[in-house]
Amino acid sequence: MRFFSDNAALVHPAIMQAIAEANAVDAAYDEDTLSKLLDAAFGEVFETEVSVIWLPTGTAANSLALTAMCKPHQGIICHREAHIELDEAGAPGFFTGGAKLMLLDGDGAKIAPDSISAHFESIRPDVHQVQPACISITNASEYGLCYSPGEVAEIGELAKTRSLGLHMDGARFANAVASLGCDPADVTWRAGVDALSFGCVKNGGMNAEALVFFDRDLAGDTLYRRKRSGHLQSKGRFLAAQLLAFLKDDLWLKNAAAANEAAAIIANAAEARLLYPVQANEIFLKLSKAEAASLRTAGFDFYDWGEGAARLVTSWHHTPKDVQPLAEALAAL
Repeated sequence: MRFFSDNAALVHPAIMQAIAEANAVDAAYDEDTLSKLLDAAFGEVFETEVSVIWLPTGTAANSLALTAMCKPHQGIICHREAHIELDEAGAPGFFTGGAKLMLLDGDGAKIAPDSISAHFESIRPDVHQVQPACISITNASEYGLCYSPGEVAEIGELAKTRSLGLHMDGARFANAVASLGCDPADVTWRAGVDALSFGCVKNGGMNAEALVFFDRDLAGDTLYRRKRSGHLQSKGRFLAAQLLAFLKDDLWLKNAAAANEAAAIIANAAEARLLYPVQANEIFLKLSKAEAASLRTAGFDFYDWGEGAARLVTSWHHTPKDVQPLAEALAAL
């Protein structure tokens, strides 16, 4: 009955079990046995060598990734409704020491190469204006739309041509990959992505996220910045344990596919109410104040999205049977 946020979802039993099993004496910080397995585990998923840093929040992962690419006097190109702009309380600017977010428009919170190029061309190449250093995109986007491998590759090629870094906010990366049915490598490093914030908490984790560097040279200083920013946990093995369990037997993809399937059932019932196509596990729909009140009276929990709209988010533990009552209630409005 709760579709407010996947941040509030249950922790997957396999991840809870991994946390319990990690409760044994080991080395501190990231020198423990489990943390040392992360590079190889993620490298297998992405079919390349990577450097992985565990972190407790997506905000920290995004901000540290951007700090690795952007100096205080430079800029970060992103969508106007990107999480780093609207939902992180200025953390990217705080971590980078003042870098500017350079905001672009685009349908469904996605930015396109043409708009990036146009923005770049509008900036004079002199000391009086902030120069872009990197691009940040979100996959799946803030409105649940997915960047295909081809779309990412276009942006990646542009970034390379302009000598810009490319960061992907992957809070719902698993949902995007499950929806696209693509190889994780094809929508990341093969398409030009330098760093990925790999979400776990929204998809069955407790308090662990992964910052995956495909450009491994970016990782070195980030280790110091993680410590300086207060995110180097003394018992890091508990975060590493979650991430390893998340990857084992493709749990991350199975969880995401279940959430996506549940969202599709709701989307089919919502029909013409949909504000955006449902490609992952978020549903944005038209809903009057009276209709929203009616659904809440029936016990459904969700997020109001401005006047006359709502956002519903499914989670890994939602089964078709779980979401059927909501689907029926929406169809009956």
